[in-house]
This record gives sequence, C-alpha cells and structure tokens, in this order.
Amino acid sequence: MSAPLPELVPPADPMAELLSCPPALLDTTLDQLRTLIVVRRTGSALQAARLLGREQSSVQKQLDTLNRNFQSLCGEVLVSKRGRGKDFVFTPTGEILVEGARAVLARSMDDLHESRRRIGKTLTVGTTEFTLWILARAWETLADEFARRGVEFRLVHVRTRDFWSRLDEGQVDLLCGSVVTPVGDHASHGKYDSIEWRRGSPVLLTNLPEADLPGDAVATSALGGLPLIVPVSGLIADFLARWFGPAFRDRLNIVAEIEDLQYGVALLRARLAKGCMIVTRTLGRRAVEAADGTALRVVELTHDVEPKLEMVSAVFTRKGERERYGPDHPLNLLWEALGREAAETGHPAGG
Repeated sequence: MSAPLPELVPPADPMAELLSCPPALLDTTLDQLRTLIVVRRTGSALQAARLLGREQSSVQKQLDTLNRNFQSLCGEVLVSKRGRGKDFVFTPTGEILVEGARAVLARSMDDLHESRRRIGKTLTVGTTEFTLWILARAWETLADEFARRGVEFRLVHVRTRDFWSRLDEGQVDLLCGSVVTPVGDHASHGKYDSIEWRRGSPVLLTNLPEADLPGDAVATSALGGLPLIVPVSGLIADFLARWFGPAFRDRLNIVAEIEDLQYGVALLRARLAKGCMIVTRTLGRRAVEAADGTALRVVELTHDVEPKLEMVSAVFTRKGERERYGPDHPLNLLWEALGREAAETGHPAGG
C-alpha cells in the first residue's frame, strides 16, 4: 500500500510561502550574514578576516557562495570588487540584504538575551560613577553563589542623562544611581520599584576667596551672580534646570562647561577656572580633603527657590519585573541583598 500524500497547505496560508523557500536561500547561514555585515563595514575581505579572526580565503569563499546563490535567486550578485586595494562595491540587493541581516542578528541576540535573563543565566546592572558603593557590599554576599550557578553578571557604566532610557529599553535589569526629586517625594516616579539609600542636598565647591564669597552659606537664588562650572548634562544640570528653567545657561554666569565632575574639580584645584561648582556633599568633602593645600572649600546652599529639591541615591528596577521571576532568580536575590544592606547601612539624609 502506498504512503499517504502529505496534506497540502492552502496558498493563502503564510505557511505556504515559508514551505516554498528556495534551497539557495535556506542554505544562507547566520555566519555568512555576519561576514557580509563585517565586509560592508570594513570594505574588504582582508579587513573583515582580521576582525573575524579568520583567513582571508575563508571570508572570500563565503562572499563567493553568497554571490552565486543570490545571482541564481534574483539575478544580481551582492558584492563586487573595484580593483586591487579598493573597497568592495555593494549592489542594491547587497545593501538590502545587509540591512536585513543586521535586523535578523540583532533580534536573535535580543531574544537570546531575554531568554537567558528569564531563566536567570544573566543579570545586567547599571550604575553611575558615584553609586558603585551601593552595589559593592551586596555583591560580595552573592558573588560565590552566582559563580556556582554560572550566572553571567554584567556591570554597565550609566550616565545620569541616560538613566531612565537604559531601564525602560531593557538594556539593564537594575540601576543604581541618584535622581533629583522635590523634598520628601518618592524617587520611583510611579514607574519603578525602588530601594532608597540616601537623601541629601547639594553644596557648592569653590576656590573663590572669602572676599569674593564670604561666609559658609549662599542662597540658591544668588547662584545667578556667581561664576559657575556646570556639567553639560546630568544630575547637577537637572537641579539648575528646575531652579532656573530649561534655558538656565542664558541666565547664569557659566565660566566653564564640563563633561565630568572630576574634571571640574581639577579645574578648581589648578585655578584654571575661578568659581563654584554644585556637587554632592560627599564629593565636596573628598575634594577638600585631597586638595593638598589648595584653597578649596565647601559652601552650603540654602534653598530659597521653589521647588525645594534634594537628590536621592537609590536602586531601581522596572515595576512588576521581579514578580515575573521566582525568589531564587538572580534579580530577586540581588534586590533582597540590597534591601538588607540599605536597612543596615543606609546613610541618613545629607550624609
């Protein structure tokens, strides 16, 4: 008795197109697509081979295979040579395939990372430069456990300007950092779970002599009359924008704009800029202690401008994220460890 015929898929069914994929397309591998992307980026088989850690002949063989297959599929090769020492030329079909390959590989990597995150094989934590201390002690209690379970722990440096986007877009599972909030308000903004660690107000670090800036306190409203060193973005810029509006740079006397607070401290110590810089209390204290006789001092800021603001150092994760996992998931284990540390060693406001 003859074997039954396979059940036919209706032409309108999306499965029909999938089942009719030509063999030359099915023979195209992710490795070949990655090679094509690298060749497009570098311009040659030789440079691509160096990046991929392969022989040039291996890369050229993959290009030849792709060209042969797509010549038969659509009547056009993907890439051709212009001459010795010149970059490859990509045809329109080649450019389209490169863009599609990038999307396929990026999606595959995202799906892989999401699966590893879901089953607890990877955990990504973002932290700003000044909040590493929040993570350090809790991590000590978990490092051996994570190593035993083969958890891949990734630590990412996050700048304050990218703070919420990194968390919202799923680039990190947990964030340690500081945010600006009205005095007494919760730091999570309703979208995130958080563990608060410390609250405090900023201070002024200055190299101005007493004659130019007398006393040990200055009102926030008086900042407009002082020479200021201001970060281009981040926590301190957020304070100034809330106090003086988005165009605060037009309203203040800014003598230097900086990318990094430590660079601002160096400017003050070297007296290459004379003025004041808004900093955290901890950074101000450390800068004075390390000044080696340089006339740096900390001046308090008295808040006479609305809204009254403070900075909150805390740990954040997406609301509801932890409930998706079991109690032994790395995210929940780290969250619990951070909670214990906050309860035992969290610093008082202003500390």
